[in-house]
Amino acid sequence: MHVTIKTPAEQDKMRIAGRLAADVLDMIGEHVKVGVSTDDLNTICHRYITEKQAAVPAPLNYRGFPKSICTSVNHVVCHGIPGERVLKSGDALNIDITVIKDAYHGDTSRMFFAGKASVQAERLSKVAYDAMWLGIEQLAAGKQLGDVGHAVQQHVEKNRYSVVREYCGHGIGRIFHEDPQVLHYGQEGTGMELRAGMTLTVEPMVNAGKRQVRLLPDGWTVVTKDHQLSAQWEHTILITESGYEVLTLGADQR
Repeated sequence: MHVTIKTPAEQDKMRIAGRLAADVLDMIGEHVKVGVSTDDLNTICHRYITEKQAAVPAPLNYRGFPKSICTSVNHVVCHGIPGERVLKSGDALNIDITVIKDAYHGDTSRMFFAGKASVQAERLSKVAYDAMWLGIEQLAAGKQLGDVGHAVQQHVEKNRYSVVREYCGHGIGRIFHEDPQVLHYGQEGTGMELRAGMTLTVEPMVNAGKRQVRLLPDGWTVVTKDHQLSAQWEHTILITESGYEVLTLGADQR
């Protein structure tokens, strides 16, 4: 396993990439509404990243992925491909953005709702959001990766939801997905010891029903096997000497 420790100069580049990714999500929120297609959202984000930010949308052509963002609606867990699907009232949508700027990646996702969300969808989203933050709060030099997964899993299962195990967070930097893998389940006091200068994502996928998922024939879209709702939130984080720094905070979180 090769984990990169970012130099101060590299950390600054990660901060810029992270801020740009967060800015895309800040921008796209007002466009998530009934009657808009997921491909419309992809087009808006693509133009914003390439024209306004002079950056690169990392998903486009990554291992053959055909679009610039991921749009995962309702029971889609992750890696949903934008297309002709038009959002209906009550749809829950995760938008996953990764921006490359000066060769470094910033990766983040948020939940959005078209029209009025159901009580169940709002609650699931809130549990996923809180679980992400509980995991992030475990990040510090000298802690272990199992501490992160344990904190996430405990919160999710306490609320009678389930954590997807097939997909996880990851190291990130010049490479989109690098070591270590950041599992969203596990035991305290296990796993790799964290070090200052590491950058990684925490991005729990939380299902309203069972944790099992399946991959659709397109080779990308992952859905819940029982077709119940799924929710996800994600941040890119730098581990510091004194704790952590979230690199992808939105404007209202800074």
